[in-house]
Amino acid sequence: MTDATRPIGDVLDGIGIKVTLEKDELVAGAIVLLKVIDTDGDARLSMAYSDGLSWIERTGMIHVAETMESRRLGDPEEP
Repeated sequence: MTDATRPIGDVLDGIGIKVTLEKDELVAGAIVLLKVIDTDGDARLSMAYSDGLSWIERTGMIHVAETMESRRLGDPEEP
């Protein structure tokens, strides 16, 4: 298999990723964390992010996402 970097909009559409946005909202950046399974059945994680996001923005977004997910799951450690 050849490694190839390419747009992944069709991949996200294909696995049913959707977002709710208000009419006047603008997406300013995104981080995508993918679970990828190779031809041998081995899984790995892959991450992609939009151009223009600094490392501090990416780190902050990941931290906020982790907090949101913990609260969604009812983590007793979260206030």
